[in-house]
Amino acid sequence: MPVKVAIAQINSTVGDFDTNNQAILDAAKKAADMGADILITPELSLTGNSPMDLLFQDNFHEAVENALTHLKKSLKKYKGLHVLVGHPKQDEDGIGYNACTVFYEGKTLGTYCKQAQPNNGVSDQTYYFASGGMTPLVFTVKGTCFGVIMGDDIALGSPASAAQKEGADVILCVDSTPFSIDAIRHREKNVADTIVPLGMATLYTNTVGGQDEFVFTGNAFAMDNQGTIRARLKHAEEDFSIVTCDKGKLLDARIELPLTLEAATYFALVLGVKDYVRKNGFPGAVLGLSGGVDSALVLAIAYDALGADKVRVVMMPSQYTSDMSNSDAQQMAQTLGIRYDILPITPCFDAFKQTLEGVFTGLPEDVTEENLQARTRGTLLMAISNKTGYLVLTTGNKSETAVGYCTLYGDMAGGFAVIRDIYKTLVYRLCRFRNGLSDIIPERILTRAPSAELKPGQRDQDSLPPYEVLDLIIREFVEERMTPEAIVAKGFPAEEVDRVITMIRRSEYKRIQAPVGMTLTSRGFGSEWHYPVTSKFRG
Repeated sequence: MPVKVAIAQINSTVGDFDTNNQAILDAAKKAADMGADILITPELSLTGNSPMDLLFQDNFHEAVENALTHLKKSLKKYKGLHVLVGHPKQDEDGIGYNACTVFYEGKTLGTYCKQAQPNNGVSDQTYYFASGGMTPLVFTVKGTCFGVIMGDDIALGSPASAAQKEGADVILCVDSTPFSIDAIRHREKNVADTIVPLGMATLYTNTVGGQDEFVFTGNAFAMDNQGTIRARLKHAEEDFSIVTCDKGKLLDARIELPLTLEAATYFALVLGVKDYVRKNGFPGAVLGLSGGVDSALVLAIAYDALGADKVRVVMMPSQYTSDMSNSDAQQMAQTLGIRYDILPITPCFDAFKQTLEGVFTGLPEDVTEENLQARTRGTLLMAISNKTGYLVLTTGNKSETAVGYCTLYGDMAGGFAVIRDIYKTLVYRLCRFRNGLSDIIPERILTRAPSAELKPGQRDQDSLPPYEVLDLIIREFVEERMTPEAIVAKGFPAEEVDRVITMIRRSEYKRIQAPVGMTLTSRGFGSEWHYPVTSKFRG
């Protein structure tokens, strides 16, 4: 007989048991109303991902058990519905596991403990969870046998194989893997390479929502035993879909089309800002709008995430700010209907210089005065944040953050670094994508040479290699972990490679003090980047 399986992409918040429980119950009601036999929710759907050091608190585990008890009782009324819920589990010896429990009519059918514990930036699961045993969890509904595994178990192969040996026709995979530029494709490929050869279909769910530096974009899917996608859920939105299966055969359901890299990245950024502001209780966001491309992109993201009424911008011109920058910034704010304030920084800058005059006697002006302008702006933004409660969004991109082309306590001052993992070349592509939806970023911002405008005639390219070269060198060193020699062997000039890597190493003391921000590549400058500040190694 055909079995209806409901796939739910749920946006859980770490530690918000009441809200997370209600989201699972809402999905269960919807599944029951649609005649579903099974509902699968994401990994750690009960607690949110990742609880991190909360997992070392006994009262947290007590709250987990209380929530599970309440959930099991509440699910009893949905007759015939099997519900998969992800949660942490602690045994009698205090050992923790990343688990998934199947509830059925107020009873526990079984609990599966994740076997693969990846050591990555999401949560370093080897630190928090032990590996589960090899015993599979399978259950039969209307003649079809289902095996339960968790996302990282796919790469092992053995959990799916063990479930098959116990009679599984279909794999139900619960996951909570954050978005990265290649993650969606890799998840589907992993299933095609590992489970399809076993002759089994897979129904795969994933978390959606922002959690600190990570963004989970859902993209749940169903793949039949021939490797064909039969269902795909939405990107960066909560979603729900019913897939019908019969002995491993899947009937077609709704298939969301894959997005372009630019679209997928942009909407992930929007979701990340929306949830960071919402889940942390900020009334809105504020940023400095310079008339440059980076702040223009951050403003577009903030506007799409929060709406015009919860975003405000501050223009802080100096004597070096061009009329074109002032005009373009003002035009964009007016186009979006966002409140903007103009606070010239020259009086503050002059006051700082006057105060420091005796200390600086006999010393020529240099980058100190440039940084002082940036720090003046940072002070003004943080003052507005203090007064209004609005979160300051910083606007530095990955290219600048990598090589230290930014000012500590200046343009780095703020609460959330929106595009810290977006290369400068991608910044332009994302702006073009957003303008394709509606024309909000003035064309001049996208065509003129980028400049910090901290001294006369300044251009980024006076201090840095061309961004087309810089971004590739950074990516090879940071994400691909290549040695300088290997990067040079790929055709990059040796002097440029040495220059860029030297700047990356020297800037670690800045990055370690930077605000939290989103990670969207395989290796950003957040919890997945571990580089010593004090080091004499040069390679």
